[in-house]
Amino acid sequence: MSIRRFDAQADGFTETFGEFLALRRAQGTEDVHAKTAVIVRDVRERGGEAVAQYTQRFDGVKLDPDTLTADGIDLFEAAERCNQDVREALDFAAIRIESYHAQQRPQDHSFIDPAGLELGWRWTAVDAVGLYVPGGRASYPSSVLMNAVPARAAGVKRIVMTSPVPGGQLSPAVAYAALRAGVTEFHPIGGAQAVAALAYGAGQLKPVDKIVGPGNAYVAAAKRIVFGDVGIDTIAGPSEITVVADNQNNPEWIAADLLSQAEHDPLAQSILITDDDAWASRVEDAVQRQMTLLATAPTVAQAWKDYGAIVLAPLGRAAAIVNQIAPEHVELAVADPDAIAKDVRHAGAIFLGRFAPEALGDYVTGSNHVLPTSGAARFASGLSVLDFMKRTSIQRISEQGFRHLAQAAETLAKAEGLPAHGLSVSIRRGEG
Repeated sequence: MSIRRFDAQADGFTETFGEFLALRRAQGTEDVHAKTAVIVRDVRERGGEAVAQYTQRFDGVKLDPDTLTADGIDLFEAAERCNQDVREALDFAAIRIESYHAQQRPQDHSFIDPAGLELGWRWTAVDAVGLYVPGGRASYPSSVLMNAVPARAAGVKRIVMTSPVPGGQLSPAVAYAALRAGVTEFHPIGGAQAVAALAYGAGQLKPVDKIVGPGNAYVAAAKRIVFGDVGIDTIAGPSEITVVADNQNNPEWIAADLLSQAEHDPLAQSILITDDDAWASRVEDAVQRQMTLLATAPTVAQAWKDYGAIVLAPLGRAAAIVNQIAPEHVELAVADPDAIAKDVRHAGAIFLGRFAPEALGDYVTGSNHVLPTSGAARFASGLSVLDFMKRTSIQRISEQGFRHLAQAAETLAKAEGLPAHGLSVSIRRGEG
């Protein structure tokens, strides 16, 4: 299986490579909005009864329409079945994630400006967050930590987790991660009905203020529909990795890094940027060998064939190509990674050096692995404490400050045709 290759020095490279990048974004665009809208509306109107019906239909789980719980599905019981080595790894990861995100907490601030006004802002956490955890193709306890720990670090008091539990089997690792991360409520529901229940309430489940976490096309569509009534984090797309590497790397290492994201999804994308054609072929050969040994080989092979690529380019052009891709993850496995990193403007997360595989960031560096995909790194950031907080502006205005501002405010109110705005100012000047 020969992979696509691009020469960055060829005429029309930017356009041709851009067309390739657009291929993946064009996939999976089948409109599920209409079906999802029906489910969301039904849950909003009928609450727990609708949620219970959809859960029975899609997951074969019988829910109590009032409590949205099911016999035999208990978070604490499932957590007790989590293997000790997995517990210890999750504890290790949680400590690092907690430490990293604690550094992100913003500070309130105020100052006196030249007009004598006291201005500033203060930060407060949202009251309640809903965490959606997938339960279909795979379960990811690390994602539970990455979503719930920053919420708790921000000061969120109520963290509600929903996850589909097909056949009634809840992952012990997911359950343990949820309790370790501070989840306060759990309901075994998934799909669009879970998003709707979190947004509007159902049975005894009260609405939340923001919904975070990845899901399938129906979950993504539901998040789009409820946005505005509640906040959402992002609409997650397929995983991505771009590796910038020179020929001083072991090709087996780089091949493994490229495969690490390809195994997530047949739509995942892995791209190698290097300046050595012969060495690139060695990496490609290593990819072919390694993928045959993986339990995830069918997924990996499809993603690599459809969306994998090798870009031959001088390393001095690597940052510009990375910026065009705007990938979820970028590894800079070169002698001087900082020289390239300083010019990378569009990337969810940057990994510096030959011993910085992206997988460490997925689990244990402490940085968040919920990152912008599908080019969204051009305008978006990874999940952080700030996603669970709000900034409120503060303005204290004395009489002296008022008189400094009044005339300009009245003039602008008149220019905009808003007489009541102007009156609220002029009346304080004794002119109303």
